[in-house]
Amino acid sequence: MSGAGGTTAERQATGAGDIPVDTPRVPAREAAESELSKPMYHENDPNILQRGLNHFWDWVAGVFDAAAGAAPGGPAGLAVLALILIGLAAALWWRLGTPQGSSRTPDALFESDGPRSAAQHRAAADAHAAALRWTEAVQERMRAIVRSLEERALLDPRPGRTADEAATEAGRALPGHAARLRSAARNFDDVTYGGRTAGQPTYLALRTLDTELDEAKPVLPGASRGAAG
Repeated sequence: MSGAGGTTAERQATGAGDIPVDTPRVPAREAAESELSKPMYHENDPNILQRGLNHFWDWVAGVFDAAAGAAPGGPAGLAVLALILIGLAAALWWRLGTPQGSSRTPDALFESDGPRSAAQHRAAADAHAAALRWTEAVQERMRAIVRSLEERALLDPRPGRTADEAATEAGRALPGHAARLRSAARNFDDVTYGGRTAGQPTYLALRTLDTELDEAKPVLPGASRGAAG
């Protein structure tokens, strides 16, 4: 009896102090999540933008890692391929330029906002010159020259014509001014597409050429042969 009673007492003592409490898993997890959700544990966490960027760069790194494994030569081959693609993109950008929203030919002489007369272009050129905007004055004066030649039927009106084309065609009808026409076209291209800035002397020379061309008489096809015969 005494042995059995002692054993029972020992079991009661053990159950009271030594057996651990078995907490259910779900409440334990909820308690841990509640504790970890406190702001004190997240003071140095990245914001939403930073987390998004981190995920994006992780994705990019994964793509490059996969490409490096598939590319001939591994990472070195991938680097060479990337350089080739960059070079092709740069060449296309240099050749085609920045995409334009206009339907105008890249080097076209006239804008796409509708035809204007030679007098209107001259008035615009004079207004720019009065404001010391020599680049715009040169552009408008060159347009006035070409439009005047079209109005005189020395050039056929043609949308998309460039300054160089106009100078070459006009030089055939006005050979005495061919060299100056080509020079004027180069100046127009330089300030319009080459990023250069025009000055007063360039504009004054172009204005003088405009005046002389307006008074010049064209050489008709076959005129020299007729005179010789």
